[in-house]
Amino acid sequence: MPVMTAAPLAVSDEQRQALERMARSSTLPHRKVVQAKALLLAADGVGTNEVARRCGTTNESVRAWRRRFEAEGVEGVGRIAAGRGRKSWLPEGTVAEVVRITLEETPDDTSTHWTTRSLAERMGIGKDSVARIWRDHKLKPWRVETFKLSNDPRFEEKLVDVVGL
Repeated sequence: MPVMTAAPLAVSDEQRQALERMARSSTLPHRKVVQAKALLLAADGVGTNEVARRCGTTNESVRAWRRRFEAEGVEGVGRIAAGRGRKSWLPEGTVAEVVRITLEETPDDTSTHWTTRSLAERMGIGKDSVARIWRDHKLKPWRVETFKLSNDPRFEEKLVDVVGL
């Protein structure tokens, strides 16, 4: 019985150049670099089993990468399919509530702002989850941005002297 091998992957010159850039990159995600290397091997006529062995992955992954490349081109390389990846374990609405409480409320213990631990205790989630939510929403409750006016009776006179310099 003859061994079935996939035909070499059809790649244009522009696509090959883009894949070679990706395969050499030290800044792109690892997933994208490995897929680019695998697709280049497939374009050179290397069999699916050998591509999988050289790239340290499975035959099914190589076949999926080939199909995606044929359908989407270079833009599909390294893309994570919809519905894949880790799902949030936080209940629905928790993120919005953490943001709302951070912005609108103060802690019950007369503190000036929330800490990750105090808000996590109130919400019943982990401190790292609170920190991640704050980071994602660019919240820094410990930073207070206010302008404080002086109650010095000669403030205006001093201000004019300083600004007049």
